[in-house]
Amino acid sequence: MRRAADRLFRVATGACAVAACAVLVGIVGTILWKGLPALDWDLLTAAAGETFGTGGLAYQILGTLLLVATAFAVATPLAVGLALAQASYFVRRSARERVRLLVQTLNGVPSVVLGILGFVVLVRYFAWGKSWLAGGLVLGVMIAPTMTVALAERVEALPRRYLDAARGLGLTRGQTVRSVVLPQTRSGLVSGALLGLARAAGETAPLLFTAAVFSGATIPGGIRESPVLALPYHVFVLAQDTADAAARAHLWAAAFVLLAIVLGLALAALPLRLRSSEEARHG
Repeated sequence: MRRAADRLFRVATGACAVAACAVLVGIVGTILWKGLPALDWDLLTAAAGETFGTGGLAYQILGTLLLVATAFAVATPLAVGLALAQASYFVRRSARERVRLLVQTLNGVPSVVLGILGFVVLVRYFAWGKSWLAGGLVLGVMIAPTMTVALAERVEALPRRYLDAARGLGLTRGQTVRSVVLPQTRSGLVSGALLGLARAAGETAPLLFTAAVFSGATIPGGIRESPVLALPYHVFVLAQDTADAAARAHLWAAAFVLLAIVLGLALAALPLRLRSSEEARHG
C-alpha cells in the first residue's frame, strides 16, 4: 500500500513538473514568436516617444539596468552581513535560527508590500518623490534574502579543514572570513546575486510606487524627483491597451527584451550554482 502511494506521489509530482515546464515553454515561445518580428535595431537604440506605443526602448533598457545595478549595490552588503552572521559569527544555535527566520520572513514579504513601504518612507516621508534610488533600495531589500540564502548555504558547506588550517595559522575570525571564507564562497554570492537580479529585473509593483513613469524621463540627474523608464512598467502599461496594433507590437518587443535580460541573468547563475553544489559535495 505504501509503495503504491509513493509511486502515485512520484507520478503526480512528475506531472506537475511537466505541466509547469509546458506553461513556461509556452509563455517563452509566445514572447519569442510575437516579439522577434517587432524587434529591430532602431527600436533598441531610439528614445521613447511621447505618444502611446511609439518610439524606442533605449531609456527603458537603461533605466532597468540602473535599477538592477542599484539593487545589487544595496543587497550585497546586506546579504554578506546576514549570511556571515548566520554561518560564521553567531555561535549560539538560537541566534543563528533567529537570523534564518528573519531572512525567510523577508523572503516571504510580497513585492507590492515592499513597494508600498518604499512609497510611504522614501517617496513621501523623505520627500524624494519617484526616484531611481528609491526603486533600487526597495529592489535591493527584496533580493537580499535570495543572496543571503545562497551565500549562507555555501559558507555552511565549506570544508572544515579550511577553517581548521586558518585557526592553526593563528588567524582571527575576521581574518579567516576575509582570507578564507569569502574567497572560497564567492561563487555562492555571485549565483545568488544573479538569481536575485533576475527577479528584480522583472518586478513591476515596487517600481509602480517608487521609481517608474511611462514617459518623459531620460537619464536621472539627481535623487529627488528623478524617475526612470523601466521595461516591466512599460510592459504593464502597454498591456492595458491591447486594441491598438502599434501598442501591441511595441508591447511584444519590450516583453522580448525584458525576457532576454531575465533569462540571461538566470542562465548565467546556473553553472555557478552547479559548481557550488559540486564543490560542496566533494569538499
